[in-house]
Amino acid sequence: MRQKFAQQQRLEAVWLSQRPLSDILAVLDRAGEEARVVGGAIRNTLFGDPPGDIDIATTALPEEVISRVKSAGFKAVPTGIEHGTITAVADGQPFEITTLREDVETFGRRAKVAFGRDWKRDAERRDFTMNALSATRQGVIYDYVGGLADIAARRVRFIGDAASRISEDYLRILRFFRFHAQYGKGAPDPEGVAACIAGRAGLEQLSRERIRMELLELLLARDAVGSLAVMTESGLLDRLLGGVPLLASFSNMIKLELTLKLSPDCARRLGALGVSVTEEADRLRERLRVSNAEYGRLTSMADRWWHISSAWDQQRARVLLYRLGRERYLDRVLLAWSRSSESAGDERWFSLATLPEQWMIPTFPLRAADFISRGLAKGPQLGRALATAEEAWTASGFPVDSRSLATIADRAAAMTRAQNG
Repeated sequence: MRQKFAQQQRLEAVWLSQRPLSDILAVLDRAGEEARVVGGAIRNTLFGDPPGDIDIATTALPEEVISRVKSAGFKAVPTGIEHGTITAVADGQPFEITTLREDVETFGRRAKVAFGRDWKRDAERRDFTMNALSATRQGVIYDYVGGLADIAARRVRFIGDAASRISEDYLRILRFFRFHAQYGKGAPDPEGVAACIAGRAGLEQLSRERIRMELLELLLARDAVGSLAVMTESGLLDRLLGGVPLLASFSNMIKLELTLKLSPDCARRLGALGVSVTEEADRLRERLRVSNAEYGRLTSMADRWWHISSAWDQQRARVLLYRLGRERYLDRVLLAWSRSSESAGDERWFSLATLPEQWMIPTFPLRAADFISRGLAKGPQLGRALATAEEAWTASGFPVDSRSLATIADRAAAMTRAQNG
C-alpha cells in the first residue's frame, strides 16, 4: 500500500514524462516495487529553476535495480552499491537510483545504513525539508516533513533536530548557508544558525576539498552576501578562510560583474573575499586546496593591485594587459575597482575594465634572429637583449613600424654588449 502523505500537490514538469526518465521510472515502478523522483529536481522545479540532476529512489534492492535497468536496455553502473546506489545511463544521460534507506548508526559521512521500504523514514534522514520531497511518475508529490510549506515561504530548515542533522555530516553547516543564499528569503532559520555555530568545531573533520567545493558554490549563490554576512557575524567564515573576510569588496565585485555583464566567477569572488596580499593566496591554497589555476589567479590578483587606479591612462593599462593576459588583467583591475572609493558606474574604471574588448594584445615582433644579425651570440646575452627590447617596445607604445623596431633592437643590442664588457 502506498503511504499517505502530509500535503498533496501535483508537480507540473514536462521533464517528468520525457524519455528516457519515463522509461526508467516505468521499469522500476511495477511488480511490487515503487520508484519516485526525489530531492533537488523537485525543489528546483517548484522554484521555477531547471531540474538539474534527476535522482530516483526505489523500494527495489540494488540487485533488482540492476536487473531491471539492464532488461530495459540501459547501462547500470554500481557507483555506490554498498550504500544502495546505482547509476543508470540512458541515451548518454545518467540517473542516480538509490534504494530506500534508514540510518542504523551515524558517524559523520560514514553512516551505517539498512535498506527499507518506508518512504517517510527515508525522507527524515535527509538534510533540509525542501530536499526531502518525492514525486511519482504521475507527478504526485509526497511531503512528510513540511518541505512544501518551507518552499512557499522560501525558508531553509533542517529536518527534525538541527544539531542531529549536522552531526551526521558537518558539511551541512556550509550547505545550510548555501541553500539559504540560493533559495531563502529574509533572515536564516535561527535554530539552524544556532546549531551551525554550536557544531562549528566539526568543520575540522572535513576534507579541505569538500569545504572548497561547497564554499565556491556558496560564493555563486543568488544572495551570497547575506549568508556570508551571517557566517562572518557567527565566526564561521573566518574559521574557514583563516583570515578576516572582506565582505565589502566581495559585494562590490558582484556589482561589477553585473555592470560589465560578466558571468559570476568563483575564483574572482574568492579573491575579493579573502585576498589582499600574496601570503593570503598561499593560505587559501593550504586551507581550501584550491586548484593550481585558481591559486595562480589569486596570486596574480594580490600582486600590487593597489597600484591600479582610475587615473591610469590607456598606455599604462595596455602594458599591464600585455603582461598579464585578458583574464588576469581583468581579475586585478576588478579587485582594485572593488576596493576603490568609486562606484560601479564610474566611467574611468569602466574604460580600464573593458580594455580587453577594445584593444587586441599584440605579439612582440622582434625575434632572436634580429639580435644575432646584430652580432650577439646565442645564449644568456641573447635572452637579456630580447627582454630589454621587449621592455622598451612596451614602454614606447607597442610600435610596429620597421624604423622604430630597428631603433629598439639597435639600442638593446648595444646595451647588452656594454653589460658584457
